[in-house]
Amino acid sequence: MQWKRITAVAATVMLAAVACGSPSSNNNSEGSTGDAGTAQEKALDPTVKGPAPEVEGAKKGGTITVLSDVTPDTLDPTNIYFTDGNQIGKLVYRALTQYKLDPETQKPTLVPDLAEDLGTKSADGLTWTFKLKQGIKYMDGTTVKAADYAYAIKRSFAHDLYDAGPTYQNEFFKDGKTYKGPYASGDNYAGVETPDESTLVIKLAKKFDDLPFYAAFPMFTPIPKAKDTKKSYDLKPMATGPYMVDSYNPGTQLKLKKNPNWDPNSDPVRNQYPDAWDFKFGQDTLKVQRQVLASAGPDANAMNYSDLDASLIPELKDKSQIVTGPQPCTNVWGLDTRKIPMDVRQLIAKAYPFDTYRKVAGLTPESAIPASTILPPAVPGYEKYELPGLTGKGKGAEDPAVANEVKAKLKEIGKENFELSWYYSNDDKIATQVNQLRTQVFTSAGFKVKAIGVPKARIRTMRNDPAAPVNIGQGPSGWCSDWPSGTSWYNVLFKSDAVELSNSIGMIQDKALDAEIDRVGSLTPDEQLKEWMKVDKTIMEKYLPLIPLYYSASYYPIGKNLGHVVNDPTQGLPEFTSMYLKQP
Repeated sequence: MQWKRITAVAATVMLAAVACGSPSSNNNSEGSTGDAGTAQEKALDPTVKGPAPEVEGAKKGGTITVLSDVTPDTLDPTNIYFTDGNQIGKLVYRALTQYKLDPETQKPTLVPDLAEDLGTKSADGLTWTFKLKQGIKYMDGTTVKAADYAYAIKRSFAHDLYDAGPTYQNEFFKDGKTYKGPYASGDNYAGVETPDESTLVIKLAKKFDDLPFYAAFPMFTPIPKAKDTKKSYDLKPMATGPYMVDSYNPGTQLKLKKNPNWDPNSDPVRNQYPDAWDFKFGQDTLKVQRQVLASAGPDANAMNYSDLDASLIPELKDKSQIVTGPQPCTNVWGLDTRKIPMDVRQLIAKAYPFDTYRKVAGLTPESAIPASTILPPAVPGYEKYELPGLTGKGKGAEDPAVANEVKAKLKEIGKENFELSWYYSNDDKIATQVNQLRTQVFTSAGFKVKAIGVPKARIRTMRNDPAAPVNIGQGPSGWCSDWPSGTSWYNVLFKSDAVELSNSIGMIQDKALDAEIDRVGSLTPDEQLKEWMKVDKTIMEKYLPLIPLYYSASYYPIGKNLGHVVNDPTQGLPEFTSMYLKQP
């Protein structure tokens, strides 16, 4: 998932982005990392049934407020891929499968959600059959149909409209490379069938044993064709979860209210304690984190899901107001390999001011662990290695000797004043501070810097454009596992089609690398564990498409009146669906 794309602040280390090799949610990529050494596990239990267990001491009523400094780019289930969008979406959308957290350890297990099972695979591995729960209703009381699941899957191929969502279906689903969705290609798609109201069949182009994990994405929520309003669908989506949209002002505020037709007896993972949720986006990080820590009046019912800024640690009087936990995420600074020559990319890495960057970005040792690899320690198969200048530590060109060395080398290779260009959020204090640092350091090292300030409500969309007029920071600013496997990293970030699909970090298009990623992906899970880090090191040595900044972990502040706030290791975010107010 893009790390709070991506998720995602890029979603911090998730068990899968467990459910999200997603972009991290951290818009600024100036984020966090704590217990990055907790390895993910692939745990499944097809026998789990609803309802979800009651949280001890939980009370019903009231409104929980989420004061977010980051802004989800979309809440359309087809297009959600940042970790925060996934977590918010879990309140509104149910999918075929979902993650259930152990009440004591918070370890996630994949369980059936709207499906009765976790799917049955055919002998050749190319057909998956899911049995569907019956009697599920949307928030308006209408019944969910088998065709609605099929339509949602078809809709996910319309990348001209939904350009930010996950794209594994293009590679793994039958005719995924040629079918363009129901608007352009019609409803006749051979990759999905509904032989009856209780059965969904998905046909594959090649084996995809991780499909049950992928089926936890909001993309697999049912959508009735008659209700599809395309780009405006997220303004009033068809809810199957415990909450429904009350009002939504994109980029600013989302209000949720109870869904009267949610069926708790069929839902094994969600509760419905608050009466309402109020998400306020694009807030000032330091201001809202200070409000939450103070917990005066209504702020006691509030929380912020970005990691606590280091400057506010002296104001932290009650450690119970900080939620910690692992995240399977790596935060990075992408380098466009199409526009920046390899020898220049190596000099950028040499000049990067890692130590001061963490201070200026407000990162703490608990939330940001220096990174040297693409894959984080939380993902199975990780092995540590360090390439010269890529340890996630050091002053870089803040050291005059290093600055002079880089400047001399640029002149030697005929790249004096090579222009580096990137977007930054000019209405965010921390992002502005980080931009000032980068501008100063790279200018002193002999580069020309063109930093383009844009509103943080727009930065995800602008960074996500592979044709953007910049050469640094395009695509996800960090990544979290979509599930516990390298498959949810290298396939989606570094294969050639990732550029067109707006998921690429580094804009690599090399058929030889595509073939190697495909080779490893075809191996058994145990064999893959031994091979993915070789791919990781090859990508960094041969292409250097990014600078690893840090592995992240959760360290976010909550109001004193919030109950049962736990870190969801699949997202590196609060697990919203079990929270309550101690005094509603």
